[in-house]
Amino acid sequence: MSNLKHLYQHSLSLLTDLYQLTMAYGYWKSGRMNHQAVFHLFFRKLPFNGRYAIAAGLQTAVEYLQQFEFTSDDAAYLQTLTGNDGKPLFEPAFLEYLTQLKFDCDLDAMPEGTLVFPHEPLLRVKGSLIQTQLLETALLNIMNFQTLIATKSARVCQAAQGDAVLEFGLRRAQGIDGALSASRAAYIGGCAATSNVLAGKLFGIPVKGTHAHSWVMSFDDEFEAFKVYAQAMPNNCIFLVDTYDSVHGVELAIQMGNELRQQGYEMVGIRLDSGDLNQLSQKAREMLDNAGFPEAKIVASNDLNELLITELKQNGAKIDVWGVGTQLATAYDQPALGGVYKLSAIRENEEQAWQYRLKISEQAVKTSNPGIIQVKRFQDKQQRFVIDMMYDEPHTPQSPVQYVPLGDNQPLELNSALHGEDLLQPVIRQGTLLQDLPELAQVRARVQQQLQQLPDGDNVQTPYPVSLEWHYHQLKQNLMQQVQRKDGHEN
Repeated sequence: MSNLKHLYQHSLSLLTDLYQLTMAYGYWKSGRMNHQAVFHLFFRKLPFNGRYAIAAGLQTAVEYLQQFEFTSDDAAYLQTLTGNDGKPLFEPAFLEYLTQLKFDCDLDAMPEGTLVFPHEPLLRVKGSLIQTQLLETALLNIMNFQTLIATKSARVCQAAQGDAVLEFGLRRAQGIDGALSASRAAYIGGCAATSNVLAGKLFGIPVKGTHAHSWVMSFDDEFEAFKVYAQAMPNNCIFLVDTYDSVHGVELAIQMGNELRQQGYEMVGIRLDSGDLNQLSQKAREMLDNAGFPEAKIVASNDLNELLITELKQNGAKIDVWGVGTQLATAYDQPALGGVYKLSAIRENEEQAWQYRLKISEQAVKTSNPGIIQVKRFQDKQQRFVIDMMYDEPHTPQSPVQYVPLGDNQPLELNSALHGEDLLQPVIRQGTLLQDLPELAQVRARVQQQLQQLPDGDNVQTPYPVSLEWHYHQLKQNLMQQVQRKDGHEN
């Protein structure tokens, strides 16, 4: 049983905006529902003022697609919706059509854990116009959030410079699914474990936890609290030492650590959750080392993010493990990615040629790319990423390859020594999953490999180059001119 089905126990097809259904009804009424369409899911701006994003959410999206159906209960609810005149919004024959609809689209996607940049499609969906339209909202909901959190997690883990990062955000996350999706994406981005036990069960993520201040406060004496906790689970003792006085708490933890040793157990460490984490961690490290506990870990929490972790590391904090909660699970400083899902090609049937489409805007960044887009990533001999190039997949670029950087018009010639790899890979064909997707641990490992291949780290002063293949660039420019002439907007 898949994770989504197990969690919700009912159809998720109504997890959509109403206008998707009103458009679907219009396609059905006009007989256009079986026209073929291609949509791409992408974002326009990198999150957190960073240099990369991490594609995440594909496994969840695939599970959603495999379960896509309108049940009789769904149809019964839709039958209750009315228009401005009080009459039913949808006629019964359309609702019956929905209950017979079976997902049979094609899906191509960047593998989860792939570094992705603005305007590059994370997903490409091809199929009937009505189905590809109905999938928009849910796919954006899934991919936007998990990509955002995976990116935030990678940034936090990079700031920790190899120290373990634990995701502690469950209690502050945006609802049940927000918490589960955040835990999954945070693990993809590099977190070593989560406090979210349900996420551990559903996704196989390691779970970690200590005890709260309420445990200590429930006893008359702090040492008694440590002692009873150690008696309950002597093999998992990380003592939260800042309920009253942090330094005194460390002294009591050391005392309890000595008693544990006499019983054949070893104290795992202590946790600091308030105060000057730099000063307190240095003092705690000195005390633990002098007392014969050099292996005891110092865990820090307290509203951490990548900026605070970087500052603490630079100032010499003696922290071994970072517990990051609210700022990670909610993407506190940027709570939305802003991904979009745009139509790029349409045709009546397979015998006809594709008609390419694009959205034009006064804001150049909002003008979409037409066609059936593929992204080719070029690497040097050291396997470092050099440049990404989008092209129209039916027209494979010919050597010598020419490209145009986004926002420019002048073609440049690509170094022939570079090796190119297409990023969008076939995942589903006519509704059938082609092969099992990688395990979460493999996705997590892919992130680390990709980050090592990104030149100049997270230096935002040198944005990673994304371009259009020269002929594809010309195709887009010509199509823009045609649309402008057609609509009477030619200068």
